[in-house]
Amino acid sequence: MIRIILLHIFLFLVYTPILYSQDVEVTITGIRSEKGQIAIGVFKDNETFQKEDAFLDKQYIKKDISDGKMTVKFNLEPGIYGLSLLDDENSNGKMEYNFLGIPKEGFGFSDYYHTGITKPRFDAFKFGISNGQTKRITIRIRYM
Repeated sequence: MIRIILLHIFLFLVYTPILYSQDVEVTITGIRSEKGQIAIGVFKDNETFQKEDAFLDKQYIKKDISDGKMTVKFNLEPGIYGLSLLDDENSNGKMEYNFLGIPKEGFGFSDYYHTGITKPRFDAFKFGISNGQTKRITIRIRYM
């Protein structure tokens, strides 16, 4: 009897996160080279985005790029999120800037092409994901 109860608890703990995780499919366009990696930061609000304190960080080797485009997938629980992307061409984990402070590497945001000079607000690129939903997002990379 105790084994059955323990088995049920184990199965609950193992499968509950899977049941509540939703698929996110991100299509990245405008990739200019196959050098380096793509880094995606997942944010939950403007405060953490402004501090660059991502809830989740994902890195992807640039493979299967076709015509400057690639697709990556991961899972998130239902909620509100925003994605920030860095085309980390030298794979050092941070944005490179020139002597004027202009980014030398590409960047982008979930379903939002940023044309400004300062960081966008979280509200400009946030999205919601619900139970049972596959969320498809496009990030168009901008190079300065």
